Amino acid sequence: MIRKIEKKEIRNRIHQRIRRKLSGTAARPRLAVFRSVAHIYAQVIDDVQGQTLVSASSVDKDGKANGGNVAAAKTIGKLVAERAKEKGIKSVVFDRGGYQYHGRVKALADAAREAGLEF
Repeated sequence: MIRKIEKKEIRNRIHQRIRRKLSGTAARPRLAVFRSVAHIYAQVIDDVQGQTLVSASSVDKDGKANGGNVAAAKTIGKLVAERAKEKGIKSVVFDRGGYQYHGRVKALADAAREAGLEF
């Protein structure tokens, strides 16, 4: 019997392939994106130390972004860039998390670039 491969498993394989090629350092941490049906999350991670330096999500209690739509992704991209700049982070490596660079992921990346992050 042939087993059906789930979308989540395919995305995880793609993400593992991406992660083999890129890693975040203290000088240039990784901007990781995760999106669910209802929300979107972004973290700036130093993989050498194994620490999350900055994070933002549409679940945060500050109430700036609601839901997981493109507008929320833009807000989260801007917010994570502002928080990163406060910590002195100017340049990052973008990790799309196995998702296509389209829609919400692209909106988050573009908003982070406009807010001053370089990648």
